[in-house]
Amino acid sequence: MNLEAWKKKLSSGGLDGIMKHLYGKKADENKKRYEDLLKMFEDTFGDDPEISLFSAPGRTEIGGNHTDHQHGRVLAASVDMDMIAAVSLINEKEICVQSEGYPLCRISLEDLSVQEAEKNSTAALIRGVAARFVELGCKVGGFRACVKSSVLPGSGISSSAAFEVLIGNIVNTLFFENKVSAVEIAQIGQYAENVYFGKPSGLMDQTASSVGNMLTIDFEDTAHPVVKRLDIDFEKSGLALCIIDSGADHADLTDEYAAIPNELKKICRLLGKEFLREVPEEDFFAALPRIRKEVGDRALLRAMHVYRDNERVAKQGKALEMGDIDTFLKLVKESGQSSWMYLQDIVPCGSTAHQEMAIALAMCDKLLTGRGAYRVHGGGFAGTVQAFVPAEMLEEFRAGIEAALGEGSCHVLSIRPVGGLEIQAE
Repeated sequence: MNLEAWKKKLSSGGLDGIMKHLYGKKADENKKRYEDLLKMFEDTFGDDPEISLFSAPGRTEIGGNHTDHQHGRVLAASVDMDMIAAVSLINEKEICVQSEGYPLCRISLEDLSVQEAEKNSTAALIRGVAARFVELGCKVGGFRACVKSSVLPGSGISSSAAFEVLIGNIVNTLFFENKVSAVEIAQIGQYAENVYFGKPSGLMDQTASSVGNMLTIDFEDTAHPVVKRLDIDFEKSGLALCIIDSGADHADLTDEYAAIPNELKKICRLLGKEFLREVPEEDFFAALPRIRKEVGDRALLRAMHVYRDNERVAKQGKALEMGDIDTFLKLVKESGQSSWMYLQDIVPCGSTAHQEMAIALAMCDKLLTGRGAYRVHGGGFAGTVQAFVPAEMLEEFRAGIEAALGEGSCHVLSIRPVGGLEIQAE
């Protein structure tokens, strides 16, 4: 459909069903986002005979902190914050992406090799996704896109994964007849992030965004991860899912994040393996004195966290399936304590005056008074904290958090039932 046809569909209620499915109670405010997106496309590129719309959600990590890059287990979910795109085909051999608030990004399809100068940039992600599709036999053509996001950068909801999944869905739909599965799109996104962007991330963020809903993921075989959906509605259990912005900037913390997989890799190499999942726990503890001497205590403690959190994910999934919310919350608390004590991804090394994540966790502890649960969310060091708040405490909790950390620092999320997709007119 062209721009005018999409505008009429929106105004006449022709997309109300998909809006409610994706955004629930936030359907009306997100409908307005799509209207603004079409206006943005028109202002940027002019009218076009054919426009396609796409959406890819952010994700929340619920269990398994820093376990995915060790081929471990995670519990994650897609959420009702997303990236949306209006897309049209062009004859030129280039991809043009205008993200709201950023300069126009262009990449040539004539050269899809890794560009060192592009590391840590949007262009690197686009080029990496396109390159991997070409390797799979896809004849990627040119397109232009406008992108709007409610996945705030640095929010811990993983804006990079949502963007990778968004571009992956665009290419898969427009140029590859949807031959690639949701899990494969996630793997393509991870490839772009690892090889082109230069960040040694695991596969959890992309899988949760691409597959959607709440799911447990076992990455023992990363080529064929075991993904299991869980039909859980926290609101029906009387809980609000909150993400709290600590106010810390993680832009200069790449070395802190990279140190975790790098230290674990040193242990694995010492024991003749590549990933911690391949090292039997009894072998790990038998080698404890050697690990302390040759790798160091922090690495050892971080590995202990990974072993325990892998176990917790399996227990969390089982508890949720049985409707045992109390056990689930107990395990969330345990994961948070383990991240702080063993994984040590709360305070950047040497930081004394600025410990924003620790303050956010301390405020959750104070305000929840033993109820609900809270933990570090995502990579740690900066970014966000996750809290499960009893519904009757939500307003008081949010007010307390925002009084301490700033207005708008507490975001209430819902689980989105689907992952990345093309928006179809009804």
